[in-house]
Amino acid sequence: LGIYDRCTPALAAEVSLLAAMLGSLDEAQDVLADRGVELDTKTVRQIAYRYGARARLEQQLESTAFADSVAGRRVVVSSDGGRIRLREPKRGPKTKKGRQRYTGAWREPKVLIVYVVDTEGKRDSSFAPVIDATLKGPDAVFALLRTYLQRLGITQADQVLFIADGAPWIWKRVPRLVRALGLAAEQVHELLDFYHATQHLGQVAALRKDWSTKVRSRWRNQQRRLLLRGQVEQVIAAVQDICRGRNSKALRQHRDYFVKNQSRMAYAEIMAMQMPIGSGAIESTVRRVVNLRLKGASIFWCRASAEAMLLLRSYYKAGRWNLLKRMATSHLALLEA
Repeated sequence: LGIYDRCTPALAAEVSLLAAMLGSLDEAQDVLADRGVELDTKTVRQIAYRYGARARLEQQLESTAFADSVAGRRVVVSSDGGRIRLREPKRGPKTKKGRQRYTGAWREPKVLIVYVVDTEGKRDSSFAPVIDATLKGPDAVFALLRTYLQRLGITQADQVLFIADGAPWIWKRVPRLVRALGLAAEQVHELLDFYHATQHLGQVAALRKDWSTKVRSRWRNQQRRLLLRGQVEQVIAAVQDICRGRNSKALRQHRDYFVKNQSRMAYAEIMAMQMPIGSGAIESTVRRVVNLRLKGASIFWCRASAEAMLLLRSYYKAGRWNLLKRMATSHLALLEA
């Protein structure tokens, strides 16, 4: 019958949806009370977190393909990190009230998004994006990404664009992912987010203390236009020319950033293909999934609780809640839980 944690599948789904949708478990409890469902916060927490854990377990056990496909479509893949605080046990004596001390260190959940764009480079509304997140590190999020792309039939896609900021943990794993998926070289494009690149140009200009504000702005805009035209070599040469003076070490670091990512700055080519050159989608996803629900003043999460909420929130914001409901009530998840 799918009854688990002493509640029906419909009630478990409703409680979990409210926990993911609203700003806190207390708000979810209040809404449930207005509907005539009297549950305390602890019970709401237990139902929602175990619902998410069962869904994650089924995801690992099952290999069913998605109902929708990316065959013949233009796919954009991106990943980035957020920030939340975890409640981790601390060694040493307990407090006067007998409570275990803990630390509230910042940790970085890794978030991914897969979406489809139309011929004009705009997000295709007929395809609900795939969103997920985990605290288990770069390898874990790329394992998730591989699973999702395989189930979407990514080898049948027309073009696949990997776009992200300059984080090394992303780019050193993309080639391995491409090989594991069996994608052809002509299908795949790697692109550094244009706006992160221009941010570095602004930082380079700011390091020239002998320049006026007008000169800095003119230099930055000139290099920005060169980037858009695909003339990365000229931008690197321009940065190299000003690598002198007291800030020369910092300037060389920015120069090395452009040198290292030069192959990922084909902005003119990608714009000609009518595909995005910015990673705004993943930036927005991090804000909506992580920042607006799991990050805040005096908010600390246990690791297992955060993992469950990240999954619930991701599927809710992606518009794939019905898929998560099927995952959480799968007979495989119920038997293995």
